[in-house]
Amino acid sequence: MSAGLIVAGVVGGVAVLGAAGSFGVANILFNKVIPRQDGVKVDLNEMGDGGKWQEYMKVIQPNKEYLLSLPCEQLSIKSKDGLTLRGDYYKAENSSDKLVICFHGYTSGRMSSCSFAAFMLKEGYDCLLVDNRAHGDSEGEYIGFGILDRYDCLSWIDYVNEKYGKKEILLYGVSMGATTVIMASADKKLPDNVKAVIADCAFTSPFDVFSHVLKKDYKLPAFPTMEINNRICKKKAGYGFKDYSTLDAVKETKCSILFIHGEEDNFVPVWMSDKNYEACVTKKALVKIKGAGHGASYYENGEEYRKAVKDFLDSI
Repeated sequence: MSAGLIVAGVVGGVAVLGAAGSFGVANILFNKVIPRQDGVKVDLNEMGDGGKWQEYMKVIQPNKEYLLSLPCEQLSIKSKDGLTLRGDYYKAENSSDKLVICFHGYTSGRMSSCSFAAFMLKEGYDCLLVDNRAHGDSEGEYIGFGILDRYDCLSWIDYVNEKYGKKEILLYGVSMGATTVIMASADKKLPDNVKAVIADCAFTSPFDVFSHVLKKDYKLPAFPTMEINNRICKKKAGYGFKDYSTLDAVKETKCSILFIHGEEDNFVPVWMSDKNYEACVTKKALVKIKGAGHGASYYENGEEYRKAVKDFLDSI
């Protein structure tokens, strides 16, 4: 065999091994993050200094106990693809014409919004806390990462409009929930009583955030693993990571948007909120919380967080 043929064979073998390796990584990534999870699998160290969470629980636990002490109406709806989705509706102490609908982050659940909901109830808002598809008490085999959840958000809005009348609606979300509400806010079918969005540490798209994780945690480039993963997700879960993005949505939304992000977020980088803010065509504000990791801004500096929300809502 000639030297040229030997070299060609080696190069071909490396290419085959590379393709097989990328397919394997793509499969691992899909199986690790897209199917329904049994519990919270986010490393708290990704969400900030792990030692801080003992202090954060001093904020979270009293608010959770407060919310659980209140009466709530358990609601359920059908998604456009036939899943039963569930949530809890809390009424403000006095009759309210305002409602906030809260969407949680990846592998979390509706009570993760308890601190924000407690705050908004005291501000006179009714609060609906929902379990996203493939989370908590809601049905679903695959997590939607905002791409599918945006339609679920619209279904919840239609449901509460019919059941409770058209209150002034505020959409609130953290991480995947923030991405969900931004994407939903640009839908042409969005009812006109949805006035504003508060998006805490939204990622721009599943493709972008997974590419970031590949580079940060696995030291791998996005190509070709993400392209393979995208095809796997389309085949199994029915959507692609590039089907939509918050950068598309903020150019089409009619809602005012407050973007919030922790400056120490290592999971969803701050530049994603920077880009969302820059591209947004409606009334907007961007608040960065010093010392806060992923999803931890409210707990790191609740006073600044609440003031930012109140100031923004007062301005629209």
